[in-house]
Amino acid sequence: AEPGRTGTSHFSIVDAQGNVVSLTSSIEMPFGSRMMVGGFLLNNQLTDFTFTPSIDDIPHPNAVAGGKRPRSSMSPIIVIGPEGKTRLVIGSRGGSRIIGYVIKALIGVLDWGMDIQEAIALPNVVHRGDMLELERGSDIVVHREALQAMGHRVRETRMTSGLHGIERIDDKWRGGADPRLGGLVAGN
Repeated sequence: AEPGRTGTSHFSIVDAQGNVVSLTSSIEMPFGSRMMVGGFLLNNQLTDFTFTPSIDDIPHPNAVAGGKRPRSSMSPIIVIGPEGKTRLVIGSRGGSRIIGYVIKALIGVLDWGMDIQEAIALPNVVHRGDMLELERGSDIVVHREALQAMGHRVRETRMTSGLHGIERIDDKWRGGADPRLGGLVAGN
């Protein structure tokens, strides 16, 4: 969810013993379904199901049905390095853009050797359906015409990931948070 749609949160934690948590939680929209039972707000995740139950009489795999869970983009990730130790803990809020946000940071850290904060701060590029979205106001928008020339449908849009991550470098932990939002890194 983008600003104004605040139903999802993510945090990444490492404790003094090196135990890690990557947790993404969502009740969909602010205050979920706005119904409370036993002190808990109920979510409204039904909005994550498709609104088109079938196409050409073929049931949609994400159609509402009893006992089903809707498709979700939540991607809390813990990466274990080759030595068996936690290498990276990361995740984000952001609705259906979460996967693109998390992949961007994983590529930055694991493939390009960036530190976690640099990787999180990279411009956002997300492909959803038949549309390639470029983060409005970022350096990445200079590639719009080239991408369109290759046949992509492209639009510029505001994207704020809410990525939070922690990486291990030489048995020391380093954190990163999306500078576009009010996330923060805390620890000693």
